[in-house]
Amino acid sequence: MTGDAADGRLDRLERRLDAAESVLAIQDLKARYAAVVDARFAKGTVVERRTLDDLARRAADLFTADGVWDGGPGLGIARGRAEIAARLASPTLVFSRHFFVTPSIVVDGERATGRWELLSPCTNADGTPLWMVGAEDDVYRRVDGMWLHESMTLTTYFVSPAGEGWPRILT
Repeated sequence: MTGDAADGRLDRLERRLDAAESVLAIQDLKARYAAVVDARFAKGTVVERRTLDDLARRAADLFTADGVWDGGPGLGIARGRAEIAARLASPTLVFSRHFFVTPSIVVDGERATGRWELLSPCTNADGTPLWMVGAEDDVYRRVDGMWLHESMTLTTYFVSPAGEGWPRILT
């Protein structure tokens, strides 16, 4: 194998390795996002204000400085970390768990796109337990070697009452 062929092969291998590592980093980013937004609730209520504000800031830090959080018609849009933190510090629920499944992630250099199906048991402020099913379409950007959400757009397929709900697990 000539030097040029070996260099080309090594370059392709490095790009493939970077793409594979990027997919794993993006999956980790999404898991951290889910954990921090769900941590806003404990035992069927919103956590105390100081903790809530800290969690909202931590969630916003998972976005680029100019990132966009789009919750759709029911939840609104927030642009930039300050707006995202403010939006997430004003939850419309008292309980949620985000289960992001079947990721489809495509990496293209310093940007990537992803689509995640979402199943979320949640409870409205009035105590009504719900199932929410939808998808999130994300754009990611690598900033200083770290993958962040550039935009996240929720499409809700349906929200349905969850019957008896989950009172036994919240107490």
